[in-house]
Amino acid sequence: MNKQPAAPNRLRILIVEDHPILCRGLRDILSEEFPDAVFGEADESRSALQAFRRQPWDVVLLDINIPGRDGLSLLDDVRRIRPAARVLVVSAYPEEEFAVRALKLGAAGYLGKNEAPEKLVEAVNKILGGGTYVNAILAEKLVTVLTASSDARLPHETLSARELQVLRLIADGKTAKKIAEELSLSEKTIATYRARIAEKTGLSTNVQLTRYAFQHNLTG
Repeated sequence: MNKQPAAPNRLRILIVEDHPILCRGLRDILSEEFPDAVFGEADESRSALQAFRRQPWDVVLLDINIPGRDGLSLLDDVRRIRPAARVLVVSAYPEEEFAVRALKLGAAGYLGKNEAPEKLVEAVNKILGGGTYVNAILAEKLVTVLTASSDARLPHETLSARELQVLRLIADGKTAKKIAEELSLSEKTIATYRARIAEKTGLSTNVQLTRYAFQHNLTG
């Protein structure tokens, strides 16, 4: 992880992104808008947690699909360790599938990686001002989702962040042993999550779960 020493009264921005080119692009875009900002970088969940604990951050740009624990499961840690930090999820995952979950978990905004650079600057300025950032199309979808009854929710929308992460790893073709190693959990714990996923979705086999994940754009 690359970092610069923090300075008083300077904006601190942490970028959690495992693709170096994308990380550099995010940093370059924001450097033009905030030339005096102090930047930090983390390319996986462990280094991100270390960065959260090391110093306060005003803004965290958080990708969902990072090595180790995924970005959504890190949101609880950000809120606990640095409750004042404003988190903008920047992801290639479909907004309609992940934005509501991210906002419910404490994110201050959700931005697709296909957006124009000026939208990133707009989003960061919006959350720094205390607002919540979503684009206009997503805002309309959120109204529909948030006003829908619980009976109208899709099965994966009832999963916890960890259960969703396990579902996505199953869809990636990983075994219970491999998932346990990647998440630093026991195979017994993974089996428990797997049982909960089956109960909530009504899907009992990995083939069914994988097909469901692809149908709903839940895979990386």
